Amino acid sequence: MARRRRGLPIDGVLLLDKPQGLSSNQALQRARRLYQAQKAGHTGTLDPMATGLLPVCFGEATKFSSQLLDADKVYRARLRLGVTTTTGDAEGEVLQERPVPALDEASIEAVLARFRGEIEQLPPMYSALKHQGRPLYELAREGKTIERAVRRVTVYDVRLLALEGEEFTLEASVSKGTYIRTLAEDIGEALGCGAHLTALRRLKTGPFTAEGMLTLEALEGFEDAERQAHLLPMDVLVAHLPSLTVAADAAKRLTHGQPARLEVGALAVESTVRLYHDGAFLGLGVVAGPQEVAPKRLLSSAAAS
Repeated sequence: MARRRRGLPIDGVLLLDKPQGLSSNQALQRARRLYQAQKAGHTGTLDPMATGLLPVCFGEATKFSSQLLDADKVYRARLRLGVTTTTGDAEGEVLQERPVPALDEASIEAVLARFRGEIEQLPPMYSALKHQGRPLYELAREGKTIERAVRRVTVYDVRLLALEGEEFTLEASVSKGTYIRTLAEDIGEALGCGAHLTALRRLKTGPFTAEGMLTLEALEGFEDAERQAHLLPMDVLVAHLPSLTVAADAAKRLTHGQPARLEVGALAVESTVRLYHDGAFLGLGVVAGPQEVAPKRLLSSAAAS
């Protein structure tokens, strides 16, 4: 007999403001308990030191969470000049201290300009990248260093927000896979004194911005109905994809795992599309031919209806 999953069958997306000091999974589990949700997942980790936007997916929304893994992101970061650490942030041990040269906004801006566009980064040892099935940060804590491949990332923009003594704050808009700790370290080296992160906050990921975020404390203060009202519909995760509306017969075929004849217009073969019937989101399909769409990832509730 199948074991029944505990909790409520809640579907939707929560824009959580992750607090400092919790891992992404710890924050996720606290949110899941507040909603009493059967199933939950997030769309990309934030370091425990970092705060800010962590989209949390409940229920069937987890089927589409991978759509955000490739999303561009925006961060606000505070750098401490003159000190480098083992982790590249304030949680590591001090490696080296160097004098900080006289800097003004113009000299920092001149260095930041060198980091705009496509750049190369060496992923840090204190990262979730895996080597032979183990996260690099676990190996780093054992004192091991693994050879990593340099990767190319894009810094769409990085700008100075404030300069206060030997610390300054910047905002960076970056492509997937960009390590802000590494960016901070590299900027520090370019300034001739080294640097590490003392604060990091994510302000945007894909289509989501900090404007709609809620803290765990705010969620704790809500009644159940109010908490539910703050969930976004599942299809916000795939809003960037083209959509097709299907008739009842096509919807039945698709939800039973069969391809259906559909007018796809100018969409190319292998394009992923959102599927709707009577205004209800069914899930994702893929264009299989000039007039054919095959199911790709559909909601269980759609198949049951």
